[in-house]
Amino acid sequence: MAYLLQLETATKNCSVAVSRDGQTIALREVAEQGFSHAEKLHLFIEQAMLDAQITYADLSAVAVSQGPGSYTGLRIGVSAAKGLCFALGIPLVAIDTLAVLAAQVTVSDGLIIPMIDARRMEVYSAVFDANRNAVRGVQAEILTAESYADTNAKMYIVGDCQQKCKTVLTDDRFVFLEDVVFPSANAMGALAHAKFLAQDFVDVAYFEPYYLKDFLVGGK
Repeated sequence: MAYLLQLETATKNCSVAVSRDGQTIALREVAEQGFSHAEKLHLFIEQAMLDAQITYADLSAVAVSQGPGSYTGLRIGVSAAKGLCFALGIPLVAIDTLAVLAAQVTVSDGLIIPMIDARRMEVYSAVFDANRNAVRGVQAEILTAESYADTNAKMYIVGDCQQKCKTVLTDDRFVFLEDVVFPSANAMGALAHAKFLAQDFVDVAYFEPYYLKDFLVGGK
């Protein structure tokens, strides 16, 4: 039996979950306009561990959202994850933030396109098929009316930039799933457990978040 602590801090959502063999058994999260990760993250970790009724010695690994996303949020989450892994002598699992967003979507056809808001009309995006397999990797892109003109498939847009996306992605091929706004630690369980079983770990000492663009420093 594997207990994993999962931290998702790449966006405004400060989210912590504990999973057992890939299934969430405790969740604490809040999404606020002002980033409250520095104040809330360690409190949520303590609360989630109490809710799960386990001790830190029971943890098999820590999983953390690796980005892209907020520079500050990612630094806070990764620093906390590293500190726990060092202290407990357990491995660190890194999960792509856009894959966490895609994991919150269930569709039978078409493409899932998770997006995280950057600046102006820029987003960080990736493309997954209906089975949540990656079709196109993470990239920064500026949205225009011509974006995704090369596919006729139905495209399900999720993330925190849907309102601005609607101003340019107006074709009926685009479906906006407004209930999926932020990545959540609740959706990390299966992804993290699969990596844990495969022993797909990152180096605790040298791992750095995937910022994607340097201009996030001092920004969002």
